[in-house]
Amino acid sequence: MSTAAPATSDSKPVSSGGPVESSIRAKLTELLRPSQLEITNDSWQHRHHAPMRAEGGGNGETHFSINIVSEEFQGKNTMQRHRMIYSALSDELASGLHALSLKTKTPTEIQPSKQS
Repeated sequence: MSTAAPATSDSKPVSSGGPVESSIRAKLTELLRPSQLEITNDSWQHRHHAPMRAEGGGNGETHFSINIVSEEFQGKNTMQRHRMIYSALSDELASGLHALSLKTKTPTEIQPSKQS
């Protein structure tokens, strides 16, 4: 699920992937070949912050939550996984992407554990 920032209103906006979200999706798909990738644009929740107001609300693509499941995370700790993503998105971060909330898992980590 992805969302875009509304011009006004406090309600959650409807889905429409913009250029930053599309770039995030393309880069992470190429690098990590995820079995699951959910990108949510949370920018609308931050439009009242001073830096966003100074930019007239920004471009509406500044804050994202990413939930990703990939075999590429196998053997890597959370910090290493996050560094992989931040490195892949360095251009976006240098061009206005402000914050990422990351949930990174391997397919094994999302399997329900068997209770004895």
